[in-house]
Amino acid sequence: MSALATQFDAASIEEKWYQYWMENGYFNSVPDHRKAYTIVIPPPNVTGVLHMGHMLNNTIQDVLIRRARLKGFNACWVPGTDHASIATEAKVVAKLKAEGINKNDLTREEFLEHAWDWTHKYGGVILEQLKKLGASCDWNRTKFTMDPDMSASVIKCFVDLYRKGLIYRGYRMVNWDPEAKTTLSDEEVIYEEQQSKLFYLKYKFTDSDDFLTVATTRPETIFGDTAVCVNPNDERYAKFIGKTVIVPIANREVPIISDDYIDIEFGTGCLKVTPAHDINDKNIGDKYNLEVIDIFNEDATLNSFGLHYAGKDRFDVRKAIEKELQEKGLLLKVENHQNKVGTSERTKAVIEPRLSDQWFLKMEDLAKPALKAVLESDEINLYPKKFENTYRHWLENVRDWNISRQLWWGQQIPAYFYGDGKQDFVVAENWDEALQLARIATGNNNLQRTDLRQDPDALDTWFSSWLWPISVFGGIMNPNNEEFKYYYPTQDLVTAPEILFFWVARMIIAGYEFVGEKPFTGVYLTGIVRDTQRRKMSKSLGNSPEPLELIEKFGADGVRVGMLLAGSDGNDILFDEAYCAQGKAFAHKIWNAFRLIKGWEVSEDIQQPAASKIAVDWYRAKLSQAVVEIDDHFSKYRISDAMMSTYKLIWDDFCSWLLEIVKPGYQQPIDSQTLHAIIDLLEDNLRLLNPFMPFLTEEIWHAIKERTKEEALIVNTWPKIQGENSDLLQQFDICFEIVSGLRTIRKDRNLPFKDAIQVQVINKENISDKTDSVILKLLNISSLEYVVEKPENAASFRYKTNEYYVILGEKIDLEAERAKLQEELEYYKGFLKSVEAKLSNERFVSSAPEKVIAMERQKQADALAKIAVLEERLS
Repeated sequence: MSALATQFDAASIEEKWYQYWMENGYFNSVPDHRKAYTIVIPPPNVTGVLHMGHMLNNTIQDVLIRRARLKGFNACWVPGTDHASIATEAKVVAKLKAEGINKNDLTREEFLEHAWDWTHKYGGVILEQLKKLGASCDWNRTKFTMDPDMSASVIKCFVDLYRKGLIYRGYRMVNWDPEAKTTLSDEEVIYEEQQSKLFYLKYKFTDSDDFLTVATTRPETIFGDTAVCVNPNDERYAKFIGKTVIVPIANREVPIISDDYIDIEFGTGCLKVTPAHDINDKNIGDKYNLEVIDIFNEDATLNSFGLHYAGKDRFDVRKAIEKELQEKGLLLKVENHQNKVGTSERTKAVIEPRLSDQWFLKMEDLAKPALKAVLESDEINLYPKKFENTYRHWLENVRDWNISRQLWWGQQIPAYFYGDGKQDFVVAENWDEALQLARIATGNNNLQRTDLRQDPDALDTWFSSWLWPISVFGGIMNPNNEEFKYYYPTQDLVTAPEILFFWVARMIIAGYEFVGEKPFTGVYLTGIVRDTQRRKMSKSLGNSPEPLELIEKFGADGVRVGMLLAGSDGNDILFDEAYCAQGKAFAHKIWNAFRLIKGWEVSEDIQQPAASKIAVDWYRAKLSQAVVEIDDHFSKYRISDAMMSTYKLIWDDFCSWLLEIVKPGYQQPIDSQTLHAIIDLLEDNLRLLNPFMPFLTEEIWHAIKERTKEEALIVNTWPKIQGENSDLLQQFDICFEIVSGLRTIRKDRNLPFKDAIQVQVINKENISDKTDSVILKLLNISSLEYVVEKPENAASFRYKTNEYYVILGEKIDLEAERAKLQEELEYYKGFLKSVEAKLSNERFVSSAPEKVIAMERQKQADALAKIAVLEERLS
């Protein structure tokens, strides 16, 4: 064994072992005779950098993939990044603006050159950061959603769905992001409660000075009003139906119409109808054939319909128009009003409803197999199960998916227009195919490529990433290829619950639609990482630590353990750096335990002590029991529980008990049989711990003895279950209770450990003398006798019906002993009283389960026995 540093230095070993793993290709996977275990990474945005959510998510993925390797699977973890249309285009536009370049002055090709330059320079930083965490991805398989083969897969699927009649082009009310200048799907709009104002406006009748009062939260949209609507059952306004009023400032004459949709109780019961800027108003407008007036530019400034407000931002106009309405006597009053406002998930801009030609995917029939797979057949399991209700709600109420975006960065929609009509287009995978189809559609064989123009819009990013588990293995373009058939379907997906619909449900839909098979079996939905005040971690709040700084401070292993110690599986994570400090302390504990073992001098001539022999047998049984427990946790995706079981096994059972039992006396050697057994058990500990703490365990593994690259821990084996010995485990549980009790006496009586003590025991029920050698070793006991009469001048404690006495001789203070016994007696009398009160309560006895009643009666019996012993000792 090589020399060990006195202090565990995480930084020095992390780079060494990661480079070693990479050089030896341990992360790489190719199809072979083994069963595949596959995870595809939720591709982070190419613009992204590592944050705490990534740390949690990727720690869990790495734990799963490393354990799969140890269990003999051909483990394959596919990394990659998402092109993130809106986020990336916004960054490129901002960069160009800083250089004095306007995107609108560039051709599409020129802009894309800038976008690719930016992506090559800044993109993928997060993947390099994940290596610092220890992520064992197959980096040779790294994919980008804009790679040529990935884009080809997206286009092929679009064409396929269009030809099946599932994709259509429609003029519909959409969610418009005026900052990104693109439409969004309904799922990308976040509705937030905001404090707004309710403005009460006068709409004067055309033929008199009387007026109707209309309440609105958006007075700037009056320029698009084309009617005022009331409920036909509202007696206040029945006589006005069919008359006309004048829209304030716009001075447009509009009709008063009636519809059951109007809420009589809201506002004044009169609704201004603006068909271009509200979906419900649009429905009314279609019903009554109202004019549609779009008053906004794409950046949410007012256009020429806004008259003297043209070119001004909508919110600036709202402030200014309030003043103008007041000056003209057209504003009756303004009230505070709480309402929900839609904002863009990406840019946080307030969404504007807008009529637009867009591409949509029909979702109702596509969603049915995905619903069945999760909620009926259990082909796919969500963990925790609580998310099934959310999944059900989304898919049972699914709406057609708006898949087009008014962006250049992304896969360009493969629709080619050959005329001026809205339906004068063909859909094809490439220009050549499009030209052939256009010639057929027009009957004009002289049509040239220059006669066609491709739709300038790009596809929604999610329309690319919903193919991820399929396309990373070439399953769309070449579904019969060896890799796709070997790795698909994948096994587990680890992701955040907020993209359960955006990504997870859509991947399931895509799997059944394009392959006829599920994309994965298990979906583990992590909690959200929050601070101790339950606030979501974000840079804007300043409550999110820098992940790389945490790794530098606590070591990658310490941070990995800390993330799992902080987490309750599937629930939100209340993160505190103290958990990482605990992880770092755990690493030091293991390191120092190994240093202790390595520091022992070994002798071939010493016979194995009885205490060491039985302790080794006990720990083997304990380890087997722990492996069963940990495997069960993993099968139920209780990753944090698996970590805690491993933590307790190594810290408590191995370090605190086993090593204490077997360690030789001061400056004495250890027998070789025990040392070899301890090394074997340490190696099993390292195998169990390796998925959680890969750097530390690999370092110790190679420090134990020289290993070939084939013998590295990363490709070793998961510990085998050697059969549980419940009887021995129970005996040691009792043994440790006894040791703890006797240690308390030593402490209370100030009996130094270097001084041997005599112990006598009355009764021998519920215990075995097999562990006496352990008790003798751990407590420096000169003699352990089983007697029938209590000794004089002794301090004692009781385990069930057994009484343990430490002989004190003249050291005993009778008054202090009497006071202590009296205090203990009073405690047990009070405890007995509370138990008997429960048992005398007829309601409790009649309603509580039999098991609970039996436990209470056992408590009563134990308390009575304890009181009897204490009273006898006092007398």
